[in-house]
Amino acid sequence: MIRALYTAASGMNAQQLNLDNIANNLANSSTTGFQQRRMQFTDLMYQNQTMPGSAATASTTVSSGLQIGLGVRPGSAEIIQTQGDLTTTGNPLDVAIKGSGFFQVQLPSGQTGYTRAGSFHLDSQGNVVTPEGNPLQPTINVPADATAVSIGSDGTVSVSLPGQAQASKAGQIELATFANPGGLNSVGNNVYLSTAASGEAIVGQPGGTECMGTLQQNTLEQSNVSTVEQFVEMIVAQRSYESNSRVVKAADEMLQQLNQLAS
Repeated sequence: MIRALYTAASGMNAQQLNLDNIANNLANSSTTGFQQRRMQFTDLMYQNQTMPGSAATASTTVSSGLQIGLGVRPGSAEIIQTQGDLTTTGNPLDVAIKGSGFFQVQLPSGQTGYTRAGSFHLDSQGNVVTPEGNPLQPTINVPADATAVSIGSDGTVSVSLPGQAQASKAGQIELATFANPGGLNSVGNNVYLSTAASGEAIVGQPGGTECMGTLQQNTLEQSNVSTVEQFVEMIVAQRSYESNSRVVKAADEMLQQLNQLAS
């Protein structure tokens, strides 16, 4: 019964963390380019009363054994790599990725960050930057006298200048993909960092041979969080937490009865 108390408590702790994750998903349901996370759980070690396959007699073995589990623990929070809905904004510096890939931005630390959020702006020098001021990589500069900015599906950035009949190329947006995007490290502000689990970034042109997605100008990718799905997950987590709490209560009552018999 003492074992049941700790096992049920591990289930309550796991569901509390699951609810924390659901709360984060719902809080970011309107965050541009946000990708929801899903909790994964694993069972803990087992106490072996009878090992499966151990000898029952001189000529027979135990078919299934007797193993008592000791609870559960959170294993990982998997990033769900699905496409969010696309919303037309009319802003020429709003760019959405249709398919796989991440924009590359230079962080203040000098590291390269990766993001799905394509809500870009211009800084005082005309460089394309994120809302936090992190410049897009490779750097793209829009002249101050440009009358229009065009971003092609292949990432080609063109600007229209006064007195010129044809648009001039201002730069090329490149995307990055990873062998395991789920292994990226979330650091906030819609930015991920590469890790040993994600592998090195594979950089290429949108729509190129590296299976990159394409770009769509005047559009933003919304969060891929389904609020209905998250509410269902919240109910399941609540019921699981309640079930484990009842196990704690039942084990406590059984221990109380044993103490009364002993007294």
